[in-house]
Amino acid sequence: MAKQLRTQILGLVFLVSSVWLFVTLFLFDIEDEINKTRLRKMYPNVVNFVNVIKKHEPFGNSRDKVTKSQNNRNSSNIKHQEDFKRKEILQKWREELLLKERKKEFVKDIKIKTDFSRTREQQIKQSANIEGGRLNNSDNLSQRIPVRPLAGRATIKAAAPSVGRVSERERLRHLERVAPLDAPGEFGRPVVIKMADLSPEQQKLHDLLFKRNSFDQYASDMISLHRRLPDIRSDSCKQKTYSNNLPSTSIIICFHNEAWSVLLRTVHSILNRSPPDLIHEILLVDDFSDLDFLKTELDEYFAENGMGKVRVIRTARREGLIRARLLGYEKATGKILTFLDSHIECFQGWLEPLLARIAENHTRVVAPVIDMISDRTLACGGAEIAALGTFDIANMGYKWLTINKTEKAKHEPSEPWRTPTIAGGLFAISRAYFTDMGTYDDGMDIWGGENLEISFRVWMCGGSLEIHPCSHVAHIFRSVSPYKWGKSFGEILRKNSVRTAEVWMDEYKHIYYERLNYNLGDYGDISYRKDLRRRLRCKSFGWYLQTLLPSMEIPEKNLYSGEVRNMESGLCLDTMGTTSGNRVQAIPCHHLGGNQFFRFTVSGLIERDSACLTNQKGALYYVLCKNNATKWEYTEQSEIRVLHSKSCLSLNHNTLSVLPCVGLVSQKWAWSRKIEENAPVQ
Repeated sequence: MAKQLRTQILGLVFLVSSVWLFVTLFLFDIEDEINKTRLRKMYPNVVNFVNVIKKHEPFGNSRDKVTKSQNNRNSSNIKHQEDFKRKEILQKWREELLLKERKKEFVKDIKIKTDFSRTREQQIKQSANIEGGRLNNSDNLSQRIPVRPLAGRATIKAAAPSVGRVSERERLRHLERVAPLDAPGEFGRPVVIKMADLSPEQQKLHDLLFKRNSFDQYASDMISLHRRLPDIRSDSCKQKTYSNNLPSTSIIICFHNEAWSVLLRTVHSILNRSPPDLIHEILLVDDFSDLDFLKTELDEYFAENGMGKVRVIRTARREGLIRARLLGYEKATGKILTFLDSHIECFQGWLEPLLARIAENHTRVVAPVIDMISDRTLACGGAEIAALGTFDIANMGYKWLTINKTEKAKHEPSEPWRTPTIAGGLFAISRAYFTDMGTYDDGMDIWGGENLEISFRVWMCGGSLEIHPCSHVAHIFRSVSPYKWGKSFGEILRKNSVRTAEVWMDEYKHIYYERLNYNLGDYGDISYRKDLRRRLRCKSFGWYLQTLLPSMEIPEKNLYSGEVRNMESGLCLDTMGTTSGNRVQAIPCHHLGGNQFFRFTVSGLIERDSACLTNQKGALYYVLCKNNATKWEYTEQSEIRVLHSKSCLSLNHNTLSVLPCVGLVSQKWAWSRKIEENAPVQ
């Protein structure tokens, strides 16, 4: 009886256990299905997260279609790291999505709305905010290099949290996570701030941050520090392979009061999209920033995230870009130096092409294709190489030279282009070669003009400059600089440009000096830079122009330049504006150049900015030189005569006219400068 009872009890226990196990498994299945349903509802386009992660790998350490020898480099370690990262990302995304549903985190006010454009023209119109800035106060890059707008545009109706008493890192800690695929700014999509949807306090904050940075920091503070960018390389670039023994590089980035999100996105884009063994170190040179979060808080961020290759070096006073970069150069220990700006993002495969070219020939200086990050929306657009660097010889400004379509069609898409000049913000150079070539001119101030100086020096002294189409780095171009230097940018640029012209441009420097009306200012001691040119046995500037820019229009040689002053009245010729067709008048001399600056060329033209002084029925007009401009001669009697005639430029009661030459003082004129002697006429 007892045995039968024990058997019944055991049977009952087994039955209860089975039921409990079945119910538990059933409930687990229901919970898992509920979670999957939530994920699908929140991200209907994401079917398989594991596949998505593999497709959009944000860490970028693997290389596309590389050879077997490359895959063998630490292959087991790399595979382990990638598997771990994928699992970690998948878990983070899962937790993040569930938290969004349950706790309604900060993104509750952000509405992402993707609007796919049907045509390229519509996309360009939608991306009208990608305006870009200037390089050295020269041409707008957006006018020279076309931007390819990306798929959609994110419309942000309510912006990131307001700045409170918390630290900058705490305020923006959410940006440290890898963001969902459709988060603001992912894959380079623009983030549009709708000001009408912001509160008065948020609008005030938005404007304050924009004024501080000259770009939309409010938009930047919504974009992950690890944002994904599309792989914009050509197929031939993706298939290109590189040696396993490339030298590593020291990356030097100078900054002053840079926005937290932009600076860290710069650093993470370098680390996430570069093979670790090619990054020797990243040196951040803090040029005397006064924002608190760029001090201890920044150091702690790198330490806590195990970013041992990143070092912050701080200047004792405001130095400016040139001398701050020289400080970074002194501290760097890598064989190759890569100079970058503090508001950039690197694309996949950006580093290897630069290092490979220098490894083959240490006298090469190699720059990436510079793509654009909008200062308004932080949209990051990629473009094929469309232009090379050149310059305007009359004002010493950097310009872009559009590549001829025929020439481009003949060029192998993955091969570098020789470029007469580089923009200067982004390039790689051998450390030993940089030293031998005289580094930067430390007599220059702040920034501006140093890119032309190093471009002339490299080419004239035996090196070469290249832009590599397989290397892409995007840059925020600001329309104005937010920084104050104690003197105008024009003064700084003039000093730096005059130093360049005096050392490297030989007789061609007068073309630039004429534009300055020979007001060269104090440009400091250049004797040691001239000694450097002699030591390096550099070629002439004429060789540089003929070799690199044979089609550049060089202004005709001048005999005289400057003001044209009447010896009787003391009045000066003035075009009364820049419009062709104006009647020239005589007014008091102001000694500022401008409308009173003229050039007397060897062919007999009196010109200014492609327009010439022309005799029309006895009156003097300012017309385009190509429209039958009058040719003149300047006589020993200081007369300005119509060539091969006896008619002279005359001034009678403030009225200019062309009359028979009779030797009156009112027909005598003085030029400010005789170019042949490089000295004033009087």
